Amino acid sequence: MALIQREQLPASGWQGLLQHYQSDVVAGFLVFLIALPLCLGIAMASGFPPLAGIITAIVGGLWVGLFTGSPLSIKGPAAGLITIVLGAVETLGQGDMAKGYRLTLSVIVVSGILQVLLGIFRAGSLSKFFPPATIRGMLAAIGIIIISKQLPVMLGVKPIAKNPLALLAEIPHIIISLNPKIALIGCISLLILIIMPFIKVVFVQKIPAPLVVALVSIYLGHVLNLYQEHHYALGSQLYRIGPDYLVRLPNSIAASITFPDFSAILNPAAWQYIIIFAFVGSLESLLTIEAIDQLDFYKRQSDANKALRAIGMGNVICGLIGGLPMIAEVVRSSANVNNGAKTSWANWFHGLFLLLFVAGMPNLIQQIPLSALAAILVFTGYKLAAPKTLLHVWSVGKEQVLIFITTVIVTLSTDLLVGIASGILVKCLILWLRGVSLKNLFNIWLAIEPLSDREVLIKIESDAIFANYLCFKKAISKIPADKKLIIDFSQAPVIDHTFMEHIFQWQQECARSGGAVEIKGMDHHVPFSAHPLAARKKMMRYHN
Repeated sequence: MALIQREQLPASGWQGLLQHYQSDVVAGFLVFLIALPLCLGIAMASGFPPLAGIITAIVGGLWVGLFTGSPLSIKGPAAGLITIVLGAVETLGQGDMAKGYRLTLSVIVVSGILQVLLGIFRAGSLSKFFPPATIRGMLAAIGIIIISKQLPVMLGVKPIAKNPLALLAEIPHIIISLNPKIALIGCISLLILIIMPFIKVVFVQKIPAPLVVALVSIYLGHVLNLYQEHHYALGSQLYRIGPDYLVRLPNSIAASITFPDFSAILNPAAWQYIIIFAFVGSLESLLTIEAIDQLDFYKRQSDANKALRAIGMGNVICGLIGGLPMIAEVVRSSANVNNGAKTSWANWFHGLFLLLFVAGMPNLIQQIPLSALAAILVFTGYKLAAPKTLLHVWSVGKEQVLIFITTVIVTLSTDLLVGIASGILVKCLILWLRGVSLKNLFNIWLAIEPLSDREVLIKIESDAIFANYLCFKKAISKIPADKKLIIDFSQAPVIDHTFMEHIFQWQQECARSGGAVEIKGMDHHVPFSAHPLAARKKMMRYHN
C-alpha cells in the first residue's frame, strides 16, 4: 500500500467538519445506535441510574470529542469499569446505594484530575510497561465478573451471593430458579447477539446487534405484558413480573443530574478507588487508542498524553453532574472506524444523537427490558473472557499462561490492583528464574553507533524486558526519525515477550511512516515457544 502523504490526511477542526461531515454523521449515527443500549446497561450494572451512562457518552462526544488527541476513538462508559464502579458504590455507601452513588461521583472527579495530571506529566506510555498477559488477565477477570453479576438479571433472579466467586458457585441455583418469561427475553437477546455476526448479508451486517436486541425485547415485553404487575403460573410454580423489570428513567435529563458528595473523599477506601479508576481507566483508554490507530486507514498516530488530559477533564465533568467514568471504548471505537469515520466529529455527532434521542423519546427507552440489557453485558463479558484469549496466551508461552491465570484468580478473589500486581510479580519471578539480573529490571544498557549518514546501530548489551522498554524508548528518542535503525540483540541474555511485541509494533509503525527498523542478532537465542514473538534466551557457549 502506498504511504499517504501529509496533505492527504483529513483536516481537523472546522475544516475537517466541512470536508467530511457526511461520513462522520453516518458513522456517529451508527455508533449512537450501538451506544444507547450499552450505556443504559453499563450504568444499571454499575449501581448508577440508567441515564448516568447516557450523560457520560454525551459529555464524551460533545465536550471531550472537541479536545481529544485521538481522532477516531469514541469516549463513553465501558463495561470494563463496571466492577470498579459497583464496588465503589457498595463500599462507600455501606449498604445505602443512593449515598454510595453520590460519594462515588466525588471519587470520579478526583480520579479525573489525576488523569489530567498524568497527561500533563506525559504518562501516555503507561500501557507499554505492563506485560500483555497481565492486561489480558485483568480484562478476562473483568469479563467473568460481568457475567457472574449480569446472568441473574438476564434470567430474572435475585442472587444471594455478592462477590464474584460466590456468584459463580451460585449459577446452577440461579438457572434452576429462573423466571421463565424474563429468561425468555434474555435468552432470545443473547441468541441474537451470537447469531448476527454469522449472517453474511451486507444489509444485516450493517445493523448494530444491540439495536436489534433493544427493538425485539421491547416487542417481547409487550407480548409478555411486562408493563403491568401480575403473577403467572408455570406448572406448580408461581412467578411475578411487572414494570420493575423495565428501564426506569426520570422525567428529563436535567432531573437526572446529581451532584457529588465529597464528605468521604479523605477516606482510605475512597483513595483506593480513585487510584483504581485513574489507573484502569487510563490503561484501557491507552490500549484502545493504540488499537484504533492500527485500524485507521490514514495511519495517524494519536497524541496519548493529550487524549489522557481530555478524558480526565471529561471525567471531572461527569463526576460533577452524575455521570459514569469514561474511557476511550474499544467496541464503539472499532465500529466508528469500520463505518467510515474520518475525524473526531464522528464522536461529537454520536453524543449529539444521544442527547436528541433521550430528550425527545424517553418513553421508548423505558420500554426496554432489563434482561435484554443484561444479555448485552453477558455477551460483552464473554468476549472479554473468551477461551480463545487463553489459547492465544498459551501459544505465546506456558509462562504467559501462569501470569494470565494468576492475574485472573487473584483479581476475582481480591481486586484489580492486587490482581495486576500479582501478575507483574509472577512475571518478575519468571524472569529472575531465567537469569535476569535485578540491576537490569528498570535499566537497559545500550551502545549507539552511527554507521553512516543514513544508518544507526543500536547494540543492546543487557536483558531486554517489559520493565526497561520505556527506558529503551527514551534512550533512542533523540535519534532523528529519518534514520534507519539497526537493533542488535546478540549481546542480550534474555528478551521477554513484552519487549518483543513492542519492538514488532514499533517496527510496523516506522514502516508506515517511511522509516525503517532492522532487527538482528537473535540467531543464538532459543525461543520458549513456537510463537514468533515468544520470549527467548541466549544459548551459552562453552569452550575447552
